[in-house]
Amino acid sequence: MKKILLVALLVSSSVLVFGQSSPKKVDEATTLAVFQHHSKALGENNLDEIMADYTEESVVITPDGTFSGLAEIRKAFVELVKAFPTKGSTFNVIKTAVKNDLFYIVWSAKTPVVEFNYATDTFIIQGGKILRQTFAGK
Repeated sequence: MKKILLVALLVSSSVLVFGQSSPKKVDEATTLAVFQHHSKALGENNLDEIMADYTEESVVITPDGTFSGLAEIRKAFVELVKAFPTKGSTFNVIKTAVKNDLFYIVWSAKTPVVEFNYATDTFIIQGGKILRQTFAGK
C-alpha cells in the first residue's frame, strides 16, 4: 500500500504541502508575489519587511552556515544588509524560474563591500512565507 501511495504522489502534478491530509496545488502567483516582496525589502535594506517573509520554521542554508528560525535568520540578514548598502550597489538578474512553490534566481551584484560575479538562490514558498532558502555565490 505504501508503494502505491508513493507512486501516486510522484506522478501527481500537485505539490504535497506538509501538514495537510491531501496534495494541494501551489499558486505560482503567490510564490512570485512573496519573492517580489522579499526582493523589494532587500533592495531597501528593510530588515523588518525581510523578516516578514519567514516563519519560525524557516531554514536558510548558505556557505557560511545553516540558519533556522526567526532569530538566527535575522542575525544572518543583519550582516547581509551591511554588505549590500542601498547606495552604490548594483544588482543584475541573470535568470529566474518559478514552478509551483519553487522560485529560482541567478544573479550578480557589485557593492562597495562585496562583489558576486555569479550567485544563485532557491526558495520554497508556501502559505505566503519562505520556508526554505539556499544561497551560493562566487
